[in-house]
Amino acid sequence: MEWVALLMFGAIIVLLLAGFPVAFTLGGTALLFATAGVIGGGFEVAFLTGLPSRLFGIMGNETLIAVPLFVFMGITLERARIAEDLLETLSALFGRLRGGLGIAVTLVGMLLAASTGIVGATVVTMGLLSLPTMLKRGYSPEIAAGTICASGTLGQIIPPSIILVMLGDVMSSAYQQAQLQQGIFSPETVSVGDLFAGALIPGLLLVVLYMLYLFVLAIIKPASMPARPDDDSDVTLARLLSALMPPLILIFAVLGSILGGFATPTEAAGVGAAGGLLIALQRRSLNLVRLQEIMRGTLRVSSMVFLILIGASVFSLVFRGYGGDDAVRELLDHLPGGVFAAVLVVMLLMFLLGFVLDFIEITFVVVPIVAPVLLSMGLDPVWLGIMIAINLQTSFLTPPFGFALFYLRGVAPPEVSTAAIYRGVMPFVAIQLLALLILAAFPDLVTWLPDRIYGN
Repeated sequence: MEWVALLMFGAIIVLLLAGFPVAFTLGGTALLFATAGVIGGGFEVAFLTGLPSRLFGIMGNETLIAVPLFVFMGITLERARIAEDLLETLSALFGRLRGGLGIAVTLVGMLLAASTGIVGATVVTMGLLSLPTMLKRGYSPEIAAGTICASGTLGQIIPPSIILVMLGDVMSSAYQQAQLQQGIFSPETVSVGDLFAGALIPGLLLVVLYMLYLFVLAIIKPASMPARPDDDSDVTLARLLSALMPPLILIFAVLGSILGGFATPTEAAGVGAAGGLLIALQRRSLNLVRLQEIMRGTLRVSSMVFLILIGASVFSLVFRGYGGDDAVRELLDHLPGGVFAAVLVVMLLMFLLGFVLDFIEITFVVVPIVAPVLLSMGLDPVWLGIMIAINLQTSFLTPPFGFALFYLRGVAPPEVSTAAIYRGVMPFVAIQLLALLILAAFPDLVTWLPDRIYGN
């Protein structure tokens, strides 16, 4: 009955493309196929008996508590207008250089990624604040749009990324499942801290590659990236420290506590949420009305994530009940080219699905199916998790369906055409693919820091 599992997967993709809600599509379709299978005699109802314990396990998962806390931190910092101060200060600092404004936008995107981790909010905020300024300074619309989209999606890979929190839980389950399939009984697992540590060097690599591209482009096409006029205000040390210190202290408190072993990711997320409130209070941008907005926003995002996770769990249970995981394992095992071909096919599939599905659906639906098979081939779980995260980040940028492009299109002025946005992001998509190739050729760039910190 493996073909039924593949048919169910195809039906879900079609329904999602038709615009049906993700969580109800996943759970409802799976239950319909399970009911039809029970009536037709091709599905064992015993598979569904484990559903209640699985759902209670999701709601009591301590790792996933970090998701609403990090969302709360990100929304609070967004309301505190951290991005505006950072852009104004770094633009004035680097603006005298040709291409300096683009480099400033990239650095702000990196700092926002490390302090908020919310891609959509970062792209929209950067688009509202920096795109008009870049166009006013004479920047090419293509370069301005591409820089904003690329730097805004750094929140996918630079910790504390929400996708890494979710991937940590999924990869841990996949790793244990792969070990059981090989007859290995070990308490070892994959933690969110492992993925955070593994993502630091690749995230910084992307930032460096972005800035290197902008630097070279400023030399080759100086007219497309002019310098700032000389009459703009200078940046004093006090102004620079005032803009940089609050987010840097928060980043150090959150990531430093995790990587230093002083706190779990969930505990560090609590520190980040409290730190976000303190920064908002210090900047006098927090009141009762704004706090209610922050809490409502956190509730909406968190409810969406957990509802999708519940639907994905139902889908995963029925998919395995029909033998879908065996079908996927057999398919990947018999590909010509071995492990390399299996990884390539999975990465290409996720890249294409990233056009039409959000990273949450891919993380909870696709990764649990393919990750155990790939890990049983001997791949490092941290390396695989980071490759998946960067791959999904690349699909966020790729025309015509990249989500970051839609975010920017919604706030860009009419004179910036959709075609200009598409042309602008293509070099950054190439940079993303180059980064994937570098990490594939040198996996130690991912695994070295987790090994040094945790000794895994």
